[in-house]
Amino acid sequence: MQECRHVAIIMDGNGRWAKAKGLPRTAGHKAGADNVRTIAIAANDLGVKYLTLYAFSTENWKRSKDEVGYLMKLPAYLFGRYMKEFLQRGYRIRMLGELDVLPPATEKVLRDAEEESKNNTGLSLNICMNYGSQREITLAANAYAKDVAEGKAKLGIDEAGFEQYLMTKDFPPVDLLIRTSGEERISNYLLWQIAYAELEFIPEAWPDFTPDVMKRCIEEYHHRNRRFGGLTNE
Repeated sequence: MQECRHVAIIMDGNGRWAKAKGLPRTAGHKAGADNVRTIAIAANDLGVKYLTLYAFSTENWKRSKDEVGYLMKLPAYLFGRYMKEFLQRGYRIRMLGELDVLPPATEKVLRDAEEESKNNTGLSLNICMNYGSQREITLAANAYAKDVAEGKAKLGIDEAGFEQYLMTKDFPPVDLLIRTSGEERISNYLLWQIAYAELEFIPEAWPDFTPDVMKRCIEEYHHRNRRFGGLTNE
């Protein structure tokens, strides 16, 4: 059975979930934050080693000021409520994105979570905040060009060499990408890392993404025939 080490999730549908229940969008975001803890446990139980979650994209700044302000407070809520448990379970928290653009209080919460858990060796719980894949690749290209100009690198690196300039340089490639809430697009997420990932677009909104749904997605993944551009004996 093919191993599913790295799962990435586009956590979509919080606002629509709340609207369907007659609740404000913020209630959906809060329910979504609570579900991070639930799904991290489920992923770990299912043998996932890296769980990468799309929390706030570089495009999400276009939302209303009030909604963005609420989203910036969610990391403090999430880690304030669950960090002790994450540490006890041995999870390592890692952040992807340009954190220095975030409000100082938000940036501090995220960097503190990374620092507190840096020696843990269990599930790598990766949170993408102010992240966009095109921006990540652009930053990587600029960093490589700078190294070449300063004599620290030579022209002509291969894919493996370029990956060392990405925010995910210590991660394996994504095996499975899941998007919740019925949308079927990638939305500028981990474009390099999902080159050969299996994709699953499911109808459940993120707050309704239960451990049973996670298990269903993993089981579907195990039934896929991953050829990586090659041929099989089918």
